[in-house]
Amino acid sequence: MAVGLDRSPLVLGLALDADFYRAIYPDISETDCDLVAHYADAGWGEGRDPAPWFSTTGYLERYPDVAEGGGNPFYHYLTTGRREGREATASAQALDYLVAEKLRRDGKADMPITAADRALAATEFDAAFYLFNNSDVAASGQDPLDHFLLRGWKEGRDPSRDFHLHDYLELNPDVAAAGVQPFVHFLAQGRSEGRIAKRRLGFRHDALARLRPLQERLADCEVWARAVPLDEASDFVLADSVSGRRHLHVTFSHDNYAAVVGGVQASVQREAVRFGELGRDHLHVYPASPWPIVATGLDGPPLGVLWNGVKLGAFRPETLIEGLRSALADWTEGKRSFAIHSMLGHSSREVIDIVRIAGANAGHYWTHDFTSLCAGVHLLRNDIVNCGAPPPGSPACGICVYGPYRQLHIDEHTRLFRHLDLTVVSPSQVVMDTWRGADWMDPVDAKVAPLARLTPARAKAAPPREGPFRFAFPGTPSLHKGWPIFVELALRFENDPRFSFLHLGKTHIPGLPVIHHPVSATAAKPMAMRDALKRLEIDAAMIWSLCLETFSLTAYEAAAAGAAVITGPDSGNIAAFTREGGHGLVLPDERSLIAMFESGEILTLARSLRQPPLYNMEFSNLTADLETVS
Repeated sequence: MAVGLDRSPLVLGLALDADFYRAIYPDISETDCDLVAHYADAGWGEGRDPAPWFSTTGYLERYPDVAEGGGNPFYHYLTTGRREGREATASAQALDYLVAEKLRRDGKADMPITAADRALAATEFDAAFYLFNNSDVAASGQDPLDHFLLRGWKEGRDPSRDFHLHDYLELNPDVAAAGVQPFVHFLAQGRSEGRIAKRRLGFRHDALARLRPLQERLADCEVWARAVPLDEASDFVLADSVSGRRHLHVTFSHDNYAAVVGGVQASVQREAVRFGELGRDHLHVYPASPWPIVATGLDGPPLGVLWNGVKLGAFRPETLIEGLRSALADWTEGKRSFAIHSMLGHSSREVIDIVRIAGANAGHYWTHDFTSLCAGVHLLRNDIVNCGAPPPGSPACGICVYGPYRQLHIDEHTRLFRHLDLTVVSPSQVVMDTWRGADWMDPVDAKVAPLARLTPARAKAAPPREGPFRFAFPGTPSLHKGWPIFVELALRFENDPRFSFLHLGKTHIPGLPVIHHPVSATAAKPMAMRDALKRLEIDAAMIWSLCLETFSLTAYEAAAAGAAVITGPDSGNIAAFTREGGHGLVLPDERSLIAMFESGEILTLARSLRQPPLYNMEFSNLTADLETVS
């Protein structure tokens, strides 16, 4: 079994603070040694700290299992620990170093942050906002205000949602030239002088300002990819078969459906359970570390493998193919099927080889997203505007960060459809219509198969209640799901007694006038979101995706709970479901939504006035249903 080394200079080098390391260890500063190599080979064993925010001894004391493993604690935290929710503590020498650095920088020892400055900044500094947006500071245990005043502002970190450092310095070059602390300057005199703390150009402008080339994101993925033990072909053993005749179903997706919670993951899990009930073994292949685009050839990222829901290990693509060929050598009987749920992290060569070794050639390709059409799987040009999948090579692709990688996705999928007999399955008609515009693909058949359907429930909605109109955002607070629009509404009507704004989801976003209710659907509780919407008696749910959604379980859950769905014109299946089922409103734009709150027209959607019906949700078993029917 080959194991990655825990002294990787690529990983450690990006996180080790060289200035800090030399400053607090004079014996090292007098030499010309490689600092990364020094820490990896000897430093951590001597209890030295690699950065102000990480205490080597503190991490080992807090996590005895890491200490017992005998590995480099800093490497463990960077590659594994932080994803497991483990916390780092600050170096005991961090504060002294940061203060000294402040006094040292640019020779301005006469410009320290005074107690009065700190007291003034504390009046409007949002610690929860700062810690949420700067996980390294949260992990270090350092006081967030001290970090911001001494170092964070120089790194472009914002102190609150209402103050943007880059905007303030760009709009006020005299402040930038003076080198003073911009937030303190604004509070002390800038505001009274009429200076602007933050441009109000909208979330799309902010998103474009933060947009990074896809190449940079890929580089990040390479650096932060989990260090996984790689298994050999001899480790690939298919034990505990559920099928006496060795029937087999193979699936591909972008992650481990047994460990990650999400709509597609839950769908694949239901498919796996149903095939198990039908007496068919299930082999699932996924990239061992998340990868945002397709791979090519057989030199892609390592692949994780599940066998009947149990992890077999992680293999290089060639190793996996070799092990699978040996393991299936005597599987000469039984039914064969396969389904591709996502090609992210996979190459067409790898998929073709695996399904043919498994004894299949005809299978299903699910369009849960638009990976087959572009590296921008949501078809959002530069992450903000629905592009509609223009012809490859069009000028529209030339101005998009995903444009340079679009042909790669098209080529890999074209090869799939050329060598395999694939039936395309779309969760909704609106997606099938969009996908059919990609006439370079050549499926043997095409089907529409919704992931769920609503059936009338016997239960009735709760009797009318008093109180403000409850407007909720259910699910992940991301840009492409319309979260910034919901935030703008909550801020605009923060003090309006007619409305109450709620967020139902796993992640709490601090610093907003929004009531958070933790909700996370699992295999054991698939109806958690519907039940929460029903229990909280939500009047309306904003499900305003900017992208063309292929299917929205959240919209179905909201309707099933009796909440009116509010969405926009570009939301794909959400708009079609809402309009066709009479489950809410499809508004022409965001201004119309704001106008409904200003006028109070949104109040006509209150439960007490609508007396909405409730529904049960019946989930499909995806490919298992299609195989059963055929």
